[in-house]
Order: sequence, then structure tokens, then C-alpha cells
Amino acid sequence: MKIRNFSIVAHIDHGKTTLSDRILEDTGTVPKRKMQAQLLDGMDLERERGITIKAKAVRIQYKDYILNLIDTPGHVDFSYEVARSLRACEGVLLLVDASQGVEAQTVAHAHLAQSLGLKIIPVMNKVDLSQSDADAAEEQLWDILREPIEAERVSAKTGMGIEHLLDRIIADVPAPQGDPNAPLRALIFDSFYDPFRGVIMYVRIVDGAVKAGQQIRFMATGAGYKVEEVGFMTPKQLHKAASLSAGEVGYLVAGIKDIHQVKVGDTVTLADRPAQPPLPGYADAKPVVFASIFPVETTDFPLLRTALEKLNLSDSSFHYQSETSKALGFGFRLGFMGILHIEIVKERLEREFNLSLIATAPNVVYHVKFTPRKNHPQELAALPDAPDDPGYKIIDNPANFPPHGDIIDIKEPVIHITVVTPVEFMDGVMTLLKEKRGTFMNMDHLSNQRVIIKYEMPMGEMVIDFYNKLKSVSKGYASFEYEVAGNNFSQAGMASDAVKSTLKKMGIASEDIRRVAIAMYEGEINMVIHGGGGAAVIDIFFDHIEIKLIDHGKGIENIELAMTPGYSTAEDEIRALGFGAGMGLPNMKKYADVLEIESEVGVGTTVYIRVDFH
Repeated sequence: MKIRNFSIVAHIDHGKTTLSDRILEDTGTVPKRKMQAQLLDGMDLERERGITIKAKAVRIQYKDYILNLIDTPGHVDFSYEVARSLRACEGVLLLVDASQGVEAQTVAHAHLAQSLGLKIIPVMNKVDLSQSDADAAEEQLWDILREPIEAERVSAKTGMGIEHLLDRIIADVPAPQGDPNAPLRALIFDSFYDPFRGVIMYVRIVDGAVKAGQQIRFMATGAGYKVEEVGFMTPKQLHKAASLSAGEVGYLVAGIKDIHQVKVGDTVTLADRPAQPPLPGYADAKPVVFASIFPVETTDFPLLRTALEKLNLSDSSFHYQSETSKALGFGFRLGFMGILHIEIVKERLEREFNLSLIATAPNVVYHVKFTPRKNHPQELAALPDAPDDPGYKIIDNPANFPPHGDIIDIKEPVIHITVVTPVEFMDGVMTLLKEKRGTFMNMDHLSNQRVIIKYEMPMGEMVIDFYNKLKSVSKGYASFEYEVAGNNFSQAGMASDAVKSTLKKMGIASEDIRRVAIAMYEGEINMVIHGGGGAAVIDIFFDHIEIKLIDHGKGIENIELAMTPGYSTAEDEIRALGFGAGMGLPNMKKYADVLEIESEVGVGTTVYIRVDFH
């Protein structure tokens, strides 16, 4: 089968769309006189911001092969779009800017492609720049992939190396596996609404074939329709075809006016010859940031509802439900994949549907346990239960929080955040993550100049101004990527009974535990690192302190770590925090282990030391 299906993935601004432009131009898919920059970025919003928001599928004829290319977004907020695209492919071009090296999204895309079993072709872009270092970038990528795969060297701007890259795609990307004679199974990986033709579905034909006139059925909803037209996508237009068969990527038109009948990830089959079982499809996108949107003119509420329904066809990653505000009237509560996602959805609604909207400040969802009262408003009683936390309610709107005195416990969502930064900015980045209540997880060196840092952090800390502060402390060089840590919710400010009991003996109120723990560290732990350039990461917990001594790559000759008296320093610290001097610091050894460590540490090692309070 002379078909190759592949995607281009990369960190934002590494040249995905420019590479797509050169491929379209060099294969003759688009004549030179019609070429323009960002050809596949059809939205004005994409051109203005210089980013890809929607994945774009296009068919390319090269030699006697059909190449189905999907250009994907690079920003972390649109990673769901990337995941959908990769499931329609057998191979992926993992693009790296040779002048910048591996970035956070590069790591995430590489791991996703490996988990899906796709053939990865590394591509070093911008090799024509004087400051590029393709060899170093390639070695960084080998560390991520855990295998030395030879990378293609290209310049998407000048077209250098494009022909060799196309030949590599044909040679390395496997042909799609599918039986054209089997019952039809087609995966819907995208869709949009046309006011004249109804819903137009982008599909990947896995098995069988489909043509105009046949009766199809959606396996998720059971709805049936007659196919009016099939074809394939080229830049800026759809091309009608006689049929689509196994391995091909194309579109289906079936005169569907009810947009609720089409679900991205559903399987299309023939009504008279249904297939079993349906394709795995996609996991539902789980929103991580919430905000409310209201029309400026209250009479536009029905128009906003229709606009959201149509926009949700092409962007199924946001969720929405109606809500009412005493101040702003009728509107919708929306769940998004990130802060940029909020901005893009709001702007698309305003531009594409001619609406004037007001958006509230973003926030995350909390699990809250509280004492019910008869005088609580009706909204509190109607809050949904947290599925994995018995006795807790889900709150995604600050207006629904119960009175402070009735709250028993609060849990907040947690993310795993990966930051790639030059070594010279590492201390500033780690200090920022610490200020954001982050907990150190691990760190790897990509090279002598770049490092990957991974922290666990409350999602609420990332929502407000984290991106701007990260760019500030790293002078714009750091990049980050995050993932929600499963259904992990951590307790926000609550301590165990054992810790409360210990601190009570020391005359400390339980609500001051976190501040006291910091005071203990400030006054009670001394670290001396001899030789080399080491870093110390302190994680404050409610019952212990964890210290990680991390080598920068030069080797640490000797480590001395000890609990030292430091009474005056600690007492001054505690007094400054408002606790008074009655902490009993001379008796500190009753509550904490005393450590004295001297050891030789080799290059690239991390020493973990835990101090338990008992």
C-alpha cells in the first residue's frame, strides 16, 4: 500500500508550520505563485499570534506515493489536539530547533509517540543558522528517546534537506495496516460545521471502504445517515473522490444538521454491514482550568449557546454548562485545558460568531469536605460528589465555597511540571517552583548547558502568572510542560494527628505548622558543600523535611550535613514570624533525628536525605 500517514510535532516556535510549507511547495502540492507563509494556518488568530491552534490534515502526492500530513499545535494547552492527531498516523517527525535544543514539549511529544508505538524520525531544523548546534541537539534527543536514531538535518526556511526527508518518510514510516475488504471502520479525528452542508467529518479509514450513496451508522450514538460525498483534504479546499478505502485519510459529508450526533473519536461503519468491535477512540479531555463567560448583551445568550455548540465540534477539548450570575445574568461555565486555551476560545467566539463577551478570572477545581447547615444556600446542597473522595464535594466556582467555619478539609489538584532551562538559570527556576509550593521530583542533565527539572505542584499555583514569572527568571530561555497527576488531589494545609500532637507539646498551634516547619529549617539545618558546584533542594512537609543535594556535573568532593543548635537564629526567626520564643529549641533533639554525614559523591549523582520529626 503506497500510503504514508505522519504528523509533525515539536515545541512551539520550532518551525513545524514552516516545514509543512516547504513540503507542500517542494512536492508541487501548492504552486509557487500561490505559496504564502503559514499556509495551513487558516485562522486569522493563528497568523496574528504566530501559533498553530488547530491540527491540519492535507494529502500530498510525492513520486508514486500518497503522503497524508497532519500539522499539529506546539503549545502545551493544545496537547489533546496533538494526541488525537497521532492516533491517525503510523509515523511522526519529531522536530527540534538546532539553535535552541530540546524543549519541554519536545520531551512530552517524544514520550507520547513512543507510547503509541509510532515510528519516530528526528529532524534538526534551522541548521543554516550560525548559532545552531545540530550535533548537541541530536545527542539531547537521544537521551530522551533512549536510543541513537539518526536525525535528518533540514532548513525549513531555505528548503535544504527536504527531498531527503521525504525519501526517509517513505522508507521508514510503515504503510497503514488495514483490510479494504473488511466491514467499514472509520475513526472520526476532527470535524467542523458548514452552514450549507452541515457537519463535515475528518476520518481515518482503518478497515473497509466507503463511497457516496451508502448508508452509514455511528457506533456510539446509533444514528444513521446517507453519505453525500467523500474526498480528501488539500490546502484551503476539499477534493471530491469516488471512494475512501483502508489506510486513507479524508472527509465525509452526510447532510448532518444535528451537531450532537457527531462525536470526535466515534467509529463510523456501514448500516447494512456493521463492524465489530468499534475502534478504541479517544479518552475524554479532562478540563483543568475553569472560567465563566457571559454575553455583554443579555439578549445574546441564545446566540452564545449556538456558538458554543458549533465551536465544540472543532474543539472538543473544552466543556461547558449553563450558569446564572446575579451580577452578569445568564452565561456558561467552561472547562479548559489551560490559560491560553481560555483566551483562544473567547476570541474565536467573538470573531467567528460576532459576540461581545465577558470572561471571569480562571480557577481550578477543589474537593471540599464541610459540615452541612440548614442555612446553607441551595447551591451547596446541589454540589456533585467527588468520585474518589467519599464525603467531599466538587467545587469549581469560588462563589460556591461554604463558609470558612464549616470547612473541615480542602484538597487541591496537583500537576507534574517539567521545566527545561539552561543551567545558569536553574537556581532561579527552582526558587520559583519552591515559592509556588512545588515538591522536587527529579532532575536530568541534557548536556553541560541544559537541564530538565521535574516538580509536583498545586495546579492553582500555575494558573496565576506562572508563565510570566518563569520567563522573567530565565530571561525567556526556560520552557515548561505539565500533566495532571492522575486523580491526585493533595491536602491544602492540613496536617496529620501525629504532627499536631508533637507540635502541641512544643507550644505550636496546628494552623501554624507550615510556617513553623520553615522556621525549623531556617534555624536548625546547616549544609556545607565542599568542592564542585552543588545545589540543595529543600522540601518542607508536615512531618519531615527532605533535602536533595544535586550534583551539577562537576562532582561534589565532600558533603557535611548536620543538625546544629543555632538557637538564637531559630528563635529570632520564630519571633519574627510571630510565634514567640517558647518553642523549646534547646530540646530540639527530642523531636528530630541528628544527622552527620560525610561521603564521597560522584559526578551525576543525587543524595537524598530525610529528616523526620517524631
